Amino acid sequence: MTRDPRYDILFEPIKIGPVTAKNRFYQVPHCTGSGWHHPRTLAGLREMKAEGGWAVVNTEYCSVHPAVDDPPHPCASLWDDGDVRAHALMTEKVHAHGALAGVELCLGGASVANLGTREVALGVSSMPNLAGNPFQTRAMDLSDIREVRRWHRNAALRAKTAGFDIAYVYATHGYLLSQFLSAKHNQRTDEYGGSIENRVRLIREIIEDTKEAVGDTMAVAVRFSAETNGGGGGDGNPVAGETREMFEILGELPDLWDINVSDYSLEMGLSRFVEQGSLEPYVAAIKSLTTKPVVTVGRFTSPDMMVSHIKRGVMDFVGAARPSIADPFLPKKIEEGRLEDIRECIGCNVCYVGDGKGFPIRCTQNPTMSEEWRRGWHPEKIEDKGSDSRVLIVGAGPAGLEAAHALGKRGYDVVLAEATRDLGGRVTREAGLPGLSEWIRVRDYRLQQLEKMPNVEIFRESELGVEDALAVGADHIAIATGSTWRRDGFGAANSRGISNLGPLENLFTADDIMAGNLPSGPTIVFDDDHYYMGSVLAERLRESGLPVTLVTPEDAVSAWGKFTQDRWRGQSRLMEMGVDLITGHNISSFDGAAATLQCNYTGTEKPLKVQSLVLVTARTPMDSLYQALTTRIAEGVEGAPKSLKRIGDCEAPAIIAAAVFSGHRYARELDATLDLDNPLKHDRVFFEDG
Repeated sequence: MTRDPRYDILFEPIKIGPVTAKNRFYQVPHCTGSGWHHPRTLAGLREMKAEGGWAVVNTEYCSVHPAVDDPPHPCASLWDDGDVRAHALMTEKVHAHGALAGVELCLGGASVANLGTREVALGVSSMPNLAGNPFQTRAMDLSDIREVRRWHRNAALRAKTAGFDIAYVYATHGYLLSQFLSAKHNQRTDEYGGSIENRVRLIREIIEDTKEAVGDTMAVAVRFSAETNGGGGGDGNPVAGETREMFEILGELPDLWDINVSDYSLEMGLSRFVEQGSLEPYVAAIKSLTTKPVVTVGRFTSPDMMVSHIKRGVMDFVGAARPSIADPFLPKKIEEGRLEDIRECIGCNVCYVGDGKGFPIRCTQNPTMSEEWRRGWHPEKIEDKGSDSRVLIVGAGPAGLEAAHALGKRGYDVVLAEATRDLGGRVTREAGLPGLSEWIRVRDYRLQQLEKMPNVEIFRESELGVEDALAVGADHIAIATGSTWRRDGFGAANSRGISNLGPLENLFTADDIMAGNLPSGPTIVFDDDHYYMGSVLAERLRESGLPVTLVTPEDAVSAWGKFTQDRWRGQSRLMEMGVDLITGHNISSFDGAAATLQCNYTGTEKPLKVQSLVLVTARTPMDSLYQALTTRIAEGVEGAPKSLKRIGDCEAPAIIAAAVFSGHRYARELDATLDLDNPLKHDRVFFEDG
């Protein structure tokens, strides 16, 4: 297959100061959840992007000094020669595939509290920590400003030694330079505050410092907000705002502008709330303010949208974080005319959880993310089959589909049996809920791939019993029958369930709502799951006209959703829709006419008149077939398989990304020799100087 000529423009080389990008595909700086802690894991992750055709591959935000330290978020660092050697692991691998390596140098300000190093954070003024920690910054005097410039310059020089091609000046997302730019935060009365010229002085000086230090061989990029760096959503018309005046001073200084907005929930918005290309109204006019190339993001997975943005002058480079995670080989697939093979990002933001939780990122669509080095997994290549075995997979949800897909690629003879007519399991059901339609890509990508595999047979409406499963004659059986939502209230807040629950006809679960079995009358959605499900069910019921109250034992709606950007926008939407929200309360009883709510703090109980109760608590694995087969195998039944395993929610209910990973891991490890004590490489690096 060959590239469609409509997409030729995407593969034009573009100069960025003294360096040249081989095409327009630009992986912008993005968090990885690894930071300086896992250098080999990071090198493997970023090498895969370069191999996949991205012309520029950047680090996450990179601390320039111990006074810029952001636990629990794992940032990169360029503090010393040890960091230089760690980053060189990445730059060498990125360069091997003809890509440029960039580093996003970061000055923290009031956005970091230095919880690890215990250094005092420096700020435009003495202001509270913007992440909610009970620390304030020290107001920077002129000597501090000189020191910060020195830190940044020295880090840029270390970046040059490490082999980077692009050094960033990071001036958005609430970090130090954006605080200086902001009329809201910068209340200084010296030459670094007040007028726009004064507020841009520090960033101008740092751009000039960086260019003087490394500009002969490295490009200097500036990451900048189109919303005048004031925070709070932007005015949507940067040409008419302060941004124009700032660009009149700064516009020609760097070699590239990386334009976004300060609002993370918009810039990396969930598909539930934000469509592809959502930043266009903010960044469209920026190119008229500078002759330098511009990159921006928009969760681009459609090459037609990419081309449109470039031809209309919105951007010069196709910026991406999440699409490059979901499919590191997106550029090559476009170049080779294989659009149907692209694993499109679903906009679930599971990748972002790693940053907040401090672990290597994962992806719902790409189960190999962060496993490139430590497990040796490649997103496009997989080992040939280890035997001529036949494999039966029971259940065509996300785990079953991924297992069949990966086993099929390995060359195994695969039988995939699904009890219902519809394939996709929970993905298909959940994609019908408000805002989750793009999640169907998890199913559709895998079905497209399976259709190409003559060695994979799919049987719909085939509910298998023990004898049916044994009759297939498979050498290996994987049970991927999923889970069901519990109806007894068992969950994190009620480890024995809720003892006093009323008539069954008034009790509902997420499975009921997804099946179209809706309650009537005033309804409580009891969310003891704390991710997206309680919120989207409340939205679904409110859309149907029901009075809805969402009750949660947590102190915020979708508490775990803060790690994916679900919480703030989800709660805002429910409030706009008129859903009543009660936090910090459990449910102790429900009789079909009223529920008794109990305050988590005081134990005080209060009644709430409602007719229906929707329980979003825990799930029960549907593993009865697995248990029955285990019993028959133990009895020595003739024709028993060599192996029997549960995968996905049938083994342990979790997020969809975990189910996909489980299915992929099963396929990778079939017929493999495993070290059960060391299933992955431990990323440790020791240097002679300690």
